[in-house]
Amino acid sequence: MTRPATAQRIQAKQRLGDRIFSSTALTAGTLILAILAAVAAFLFIEATPAITADPNEIDILGGQNFWAYVWPLVFGTLWASALALLMAVPVSIGIALFISHYAPRRLASGLGYIIDLLAAVPSVVFGLWGANVLAPAVQPLYTWLTENLGWIPFFAPPASGTGRTILTAAIVLAVMVLPIITALSREVFLQTPVLHEEAALALGATRWEMIRTAVLPFGRPGIVSASMLGLGRALGETMAVAMVLSASGGITWALLTPSNPGTIAANIALRFPEAFGLNINLLIATGLILFAITLVVNMIARWIINRRSEFSGAN
Repeated sequence: MTRPATAQRIQAKQRLGDRIFSSTALTAGTLILAILAAVAAFLFIEATPAITADPNEIDILGGQNFWAYVWPLVFGTLWASALALLMAVPVSIGIALFISHYAPRRLASGLGYIIDLLAAVPSVVFGLWGANVLAPAVQPLYTWLTENLGWIPFFAPPASGTGRTILTAAIVLAVMVLPIITALSREVFLQTPVLHEEAALALGATRWEMIRTAVLPFGRPGIVSASMLGLGRALGETMAVAMVLSASGGITWALLTPSNPGTIAANIALRFPEAFGLNINLLIATGLILFAITLVVNMIARWIINRRSEFSGAN
């Protein structure tokens, strides 16, 4: 016997706790979108006067066009972050695999604690280390590279006399983002289904072959997510880059010369205390460009993860 079409569907009675939790979650999600929209609106409103103003009215521009001023900063930001990610991701994946699949449990627990602790170190400490320890230590290496491999554009002479180059800043950024990528990758690798690993080993695969065929494909979306989170920190890092990098402006692919492109975040930190009038609007406009870059990067990462979700069950 079929039900009448007008019969009402029986709904489960919601408890007070369910209603409170549902309302709280909805409010939190809406609040995040509202904050993001408010930040974007603030940046856009404050940046408009600088973008539309006469370049001669803004001291920082020095008569040049806004886009001619901001493009070297965009290049430096992306270049330093890409170098940092290129160095940090392979090392982070190796450390995460060692902790999750090779190290004894007691050693793995200690290493995991150290990695988590490294993520809590303030950026100023990394900046002091990079400027006072790392830069003088790598300067002789930079001189050797320019003398012997100067025919490669990346190692073109002259070498910096202080070691405070874009490559040094990228190394500091790589050390800063390494614990983030490592911690997230480790958790993803530990979530690999045990049946997948045991099936690969049962078919005669070595431990590395099991990792290559079962663990890495499962964790690829997680690796992408971790890398994008690390990239987000590298793009927005301020004090460490400002303390390590000796920026002179311009665009150059050379990694070891005293002429280095600056980054948006470091440029804002260095110039904002003395800025006034339209100069403040100009710095906010560069912040709007950085906001747009991070938004695009996260959208691309989400697209990559969605493409690979069917292989890992990621949402």
